[in-house]
Amino acid sequence: MKEALQAKLNDSVATRWIALILVSLMMFCGYMVIDVMSPLQTMIQKSHGWTPEVFGYYASSEYFINVFICFLIFAGIILDKIGIRRTGILSASLMLIGSTIKLYGISTLFTDGGFGFDFFNSFLVNIPASAKVACIGFAIFGCGVEMAGITVSKAIAKWFKGKEMALAMGVEMAIARLGLWAIFRIAPTLADKYDQNVVVPIAFCTLMLIIGLLSYIVFSVMDSKLDKQTNSIDGGEVEEPFKISDVGKLFTNRVFMIVAILCVLYYSAIFPFQRFATGMLESRLGISANEASQLFSWFPIGAMVLTPILGLFLDKVGKGATMLMIGSVLVFSCHLIFALAPLTEAITYVAIIILGISFSLVPASLWPSVPKLVDERYLGSGYSVIFWIQNMGLFATPVVIGWALEKFNPGVTEAILAGKEATYNYTVPMLIFASFGVIAFFLAFWLKVEDKKHNYGLETPNIKE
Repeated sequence: MKEALQAKLNDSVATRWIALILVSLMMFCGYMVIDVMSPLQTMIQKSHGWTPEVFGYYASSEYFINVFICFLIFAGIILDKIGIRRTGILSASLMLIGSTIKLYGISTLFTDGGFGFDFFNSFLVNIPASAKVACIGFAIFGCGVEMAGITVSKAIAKWFKGKEMALAMGVEMAIARLGLWAIFRIAPTLADKYDQNVVVPIAFCTLMLIIGLLSYIVFSVMDSKLDKQTNSIDGGEVEEPFKISDVGKLFTNRVFMIVAILCVLYYSAIFPFQRFATGMLESRLGISANEASQLFSWFPIGAMVLTPILGLFLDKVGKGATMLMIGSVLVFSCHLIFALAPLTEAITYVAIIILGISFSLVPASLWPSVPKLVDERYLGSGYSVIFWIQNMGLFATPVVIGWALEKFNPGVTEAILAGKEATYNYTVPMLIFASFGVIAFFLAFWLKVEDKKHNYGLETPNIKE
C-alpha cells in the first residue's frame, strides 16, 4: 500500500496515456488549421483572386515570424524557463488569436470594406487585401503551433522518460495527422455545402482551437500534480538550471546539426507539398477540388496507422538512422512518380501510400532521437532550434513552388482569372520536391556513419531493460 501511495502519476499507464491524448488533441486542432486552406486553393483563387504565387506567400507566412524574428529560438528559451504548462497555454492562445485574424481577413466583414480594408488595399496592390490579413493571422498562428510542437515534444519526453517514448510520440503524431485527414475531407465539403464559401471551414477550425486550448488546460492540472509528487520544477527533474549560453552549444554539435538540416529538407518535401497537392491532382487527373481533396486525404491515414507501430519498433529494436534513410528514399520516389509517371487514380494511390509510409518512418525515428543528442536541461531549446531551421525551408519552399508554377506555366494564371478553363503543369515543382528527398538520404547516411563512430544510440532501442 505504501508503494502504491508513492507511485507517480506517470507510473500509471492509463494516466500517462490520458495526458498524451490531452496534449495530442491540441495538436489535432492545430493541424486542422494548418491545412484548412490547402484543399481550397482553386476556390479561393476564383473567389478572392489569389494566384498560385499569392497562395505561396500565404503558405510561407506561417513561418515568417518564427524565421525572421527568430521566435522559435525564443520559444525554446521560454519553454525551458517557464515550463510546459504555461508555454502550452500560451501557444494554444496564439493559435486561436491568429486563426481568428485569418478568419476576419477572408470574411466579408473585411472584404466588403470593413475595418482596415482601405489600409491593406493601399499597398502591394498585386496581392489582395484578404491575403495580406490572412498572412498576418497565419504568421501569428504559426508562432503558436510551432511553439506547441516543441512543448508537446518536451511534455511527452517528461511523462514517458524511460518508458515507451517513441510509441507515445508516434501516437501523438498519429492523432495530429488525423486532423489533417479530417480537414482534407471536411473543408471542401463544408465549402461546397455553402456555395463554395471558404469562410465556413475556416470558422469551423477556429472553433476547434478553443477545444484544443481547453484540453491543454486540463493536462496542465495533471502536470502540476505530477510535479508536486516529484518535488521537481515544471519541465522535469534537472541537475543543472538552464542557461542562455546552452543554446550556443547546439550550433556546434555536428550530429545535432545534421539532424536539423535533414529535418528541414525532409519536411520541405512534405508540408509545402500538402498545400499544393490538391491543385496538382486536379490538374493531373482532371477532377474537381473536392474529389482531389478526398483522394489526397488518405495520405495521413497510412502515416497515422504506421507511426505508432514504428515507434514501438524503435522503442524495442532501434534502427532509427536506418529508418531515416529509407524514409528519405520513399519521399523522393513518391514525388518522382507525381512528376514523371503517366498519372492514373491507381498510380496516385500507390504514390500516396509510399508517401504515407515515408511520413511514418522519418518522424517516428527523428523526434525520439533528439533527447539522445541534447542534455535534458535544454531539450526544449534543442527542439526549438530544429523547428527554427525547419521553418526556414518551410517558409522558402511554398514561395519557390508558387513562383515555379507561374514561371513554367505562362498565361495560365491570367486565363483562370479571366474565367477560362486552364490547368497548371506541375512537373518542375514535383522535381523540386523530389530533390529534397535525395539530399535528405545522404544526410541520413552520414548520420548513421556518425552514430556508428561515436555510439549516440540512434540505432539502439529506447526502452532499457
